[in-house]
Amino acid sequence: MHSLKEYNSFGIDAVSKELIIIKDLSDIIHTDFSKPYKILGAGSNVLLLSNSYDRILVNELKGIQIVDETDQDVTIQVASGENWHEFVMWSVSKNFSGIENLSLIPGTVGAAPVQNIGAYGVELKDVLLSVEGYFLPQKTKKVFSIQECDLGYRSSLFKTTLKNQFFISGITLKLSKIPIFKLEYGNLKETLAKKGIYKPTIQDISMAVIEIRQSKLPDPKKIGNAGSFFKNSSIPKIQFDILKSKFPEMPGYPDHTGLVKLSSGWLIEQCGWKGKQLNQAACYEKQALVLVNLGQATGQDILQLANKIQGDVFLKFGLHLEPEVNLWYN
Repeated sequence: MHSLKEYNSFGIDAVSKELIIIKDLSDIIHTDFSKPYKILGAGSNVLLLSNSYDRILVNELKGIQIVDETDQDVTIQVASGENWHEFVMWSVSKNFSGIENLSLIPGTVGAAPVQNIGAYGVELKDVLLSVEGYFLPQKTKKVFSIQECDLGYRSSLFKTTLKNQFFISGITLKLSKIPIFKLEYGNLKETLAKKGIYKPTIQDISMAVIEIRQSKLPDPKKIGNAGSFFKNSSIPKIQFDILKSKFPEMPGYPDHTGLVKLSSGWLIEQCGWKGKQLNQAACYEKQALVLVNLGQATGQDILQLANKIQGDVFLKFGLHLEPEVNLWYN
C-alpha cells in the first residue's frame, strides 16, 4: 500500500494499492491501462473520498520549450507535469505576458486546461493554443485545438466527456511580449496603488497577485486545503435583481453573456459558516470559499461540511453551489 497523504493538498491519508510515476512518455506506452486507474497531477484540486484506491498514476513529465518567437509574441510547449506556478514565474522572468494574473495557482500544467484555471480576470483559454496527449487505454496520440477543448468556467472536455480517458502530456500556449494588463478584477489595482505603483510591470502584477492570494488562502503545507472548494455561481439578471431586492448587500458582476456572477464566498458567509468547524473539517476563517483539513479529517468529513454548506445556501438563497474541486470515489 502507498500513502497518498503527500500527494493531495487536503492532506487526506488515503492509500493506493499501486502507485505509478510517469516521468517519461515511454512510461505511458509501457503502462497497462486495461486495469482501473486514476491520474493525479499535484493533487491540489481533488478530494479523496475513498480510504483506498486501486491504481494511481502520478504525472511528473517535465520540460519547457519555445517553439516559435516573433517581436510580438512567443509560442511555448510545456510538459504537463511541470508545476504551474513555477512555469508562471519562468514566464514572468522572461517578460512574457498573459498569465501573470494566474500566479500562485496550485497544481500542474496538465491540470490547467482540465479546470480552465482562472483568476483576476484571466483564464487559461485566453492564451491556450492546444492540448496534446493520449487516449486511454488505446494510447492513441491526439492534439486538441483550443476550439475542440470545450473550455468553460472551470470546465473542459477533459473534465467532462473525456474524464479519466485522456492523459494530457503537454500544452501549447502563446504569450505576449507587448503586455496588455488586466487590473480591474478584485483588489488588484488597489494593491498596486498602495505600493505607489500606477504603471506596473509584469513582475509587479505577479507579486501583487501572490500577495493577495497569500493573504486569503492558507498554505496547504500547513493547513490542508484545495483553494476554492466551490465555483462562483452565475445567474440570469432577473433572478439577481430579485435576490438583490431581498439582500441589498449582495455583490454581483455582470458578464458578457448577460449573466451575473455571484460571490459564493459571500453567500456562505451570510449563512454563518465562515470560521465554523464540523468534526475535523472547517470553513476557513479568512475566506469562506475555502474548506480546510484541521489535521485528521477524512475526505468524507470535508464532503459532509460541503453538503451542509450547500444545504444552507440553498435554503437561504435558493441557489445550488457547485464544487470546483474534483470528488474522487474509487
